[in-house]
Amino acid sequence: PLVMSLGSAERWEEGRNIYTTVSFVHVNHPTVKGKMLSQLEGAMDAIIKVFYHYSGKEGDKYTLTKSELKDLLKGELGAFLKFQKDSHTVDNIMRDLDMNGDGQVDFQEFIHLVTAITIA
Repeated sequence: PLVMSLGSAERWEEGRNIYTTVSFVHVNHPTVKGKMLSQLEGAMDAIIKVFYHYSGKEGDKYTLTKSELKDLLKGELGAFLKFQKDSHTVDNIMRDLDMNGDGQVDFQEFIHLVTAITIA
């Protein structure tokens, strides 16, 4: 069976003098008689892995900086970026996703991008 656990961790934000709560999902995929993940389980796993592949290269492993977001968009959504006419696309996406105004995109904020592109 698929085992998922939800959790959160508090972290201190330098310069803002506030604590924020970082939520995360840990997914463990045990195999049972060679049974593969369902399509949805595989897609969810891939989204989580993609986010954490790009996050943390410049600091907090639970968030994407603007540069990390740009790398993710180029690496994973290159075709999407290719058709954007505005040279400030990454800036606009970052501004739209960064709901708490901390200059970074956490996983919950990132999921809004995945959802928007999925239903577009």
